[in-house]
Amino acid sequence: MIWDTIQRAKSEKLNLDVVWLDLANAYGSVPHEMIQLALRKYHIPEVIQVMLDDYFSGFRMRFSTNDYTTNWINLEVGIAMGCTISPILFVMAMEVISQKAVQVPPI
Repeated sequence: MIWDTIQRAKSEKLNLDVVWLDLANAYGSVPHEMIQLALRKYHIPEVIQVMLDDYFSGFRMRFSTNDYTTNWINLEVGIAMGCTISPILFVMAMEVISQKAVQVPPI
């Protein structure tokens, strides 16, 4: 389907805009600011926004081996796999991106 569309655009000299999304590590790539933007855009109650902001502001990690443990590192991207709300937050964030892509005027 995509290939046919590209070939038609080439043969008929049509304009064609394509957006490719690499969803590898999708949950781990969502910026926390994008989640906050999505929560505001979809009018999520402020009490829930604050709760989720507190939750994500505490995201930290560190690495340990038998001999060494790193300092804690604050994470500014990523949502936890296995968390009940993660799929909802991911879809909301992707919808914000999708809507922005549609609004961009052609070059």
